[in-house]
Amino acid sequence: MENEVFVDKEKQENPKVKIERKEGEPTAAFKGASWAALLVGASAYLIGLFNAAMELNEKGYYFAILIFGLYSAVSLQKAVRDKEEGIPVTSIYYGISWVALIVSISLMGIGLYNAGSIVLSEKGFYGMAFVLSVFAAITVQKNIRDTQKARERD
Repeated sequence: MENEVFVDKEKQENPKVKIERKEGEPTAAFKGASWAALLVGASAYLIGLFNAAMELNEKGYYFAILIFGLYSAVSLQKAVRDKEEGIPVTSIYYGISWVALIVSISLMGIGLYNAGSIVLSEKGFYGMAFVLSVFAAITVQKNIRDTQKARERD
């Protein structure tokens, strides 16, 4: 009786599968959540824009701001990351990246503030969908960069 080994049958039948991740690589759940946030934010913004009772030129303005905001956020994230890692970044590019993001956010705010045809709840919807999309784009870019960096180390 003293030397008996007790084995948990459930653990033998259902061993947990350990997913191998490289050091510094984001988890699959975080990557998935980032992509989902980007898709939800951008899709909601675009569907809302498609269904909005606005002139076509006004829809174009808000569409252009979304694209400009996403691009400038990813560009700034890359410039900041490159600088942090010692990769040369010109000060003009770094400055333009900051200015572009600030301008896109400002244009969104100014456009929504001055939009008389949009009710307040719609303004909040567009603002939140824009912010979610921009933040998610930064996170997706960071995840891609972290994954690439972790795989290069191997």
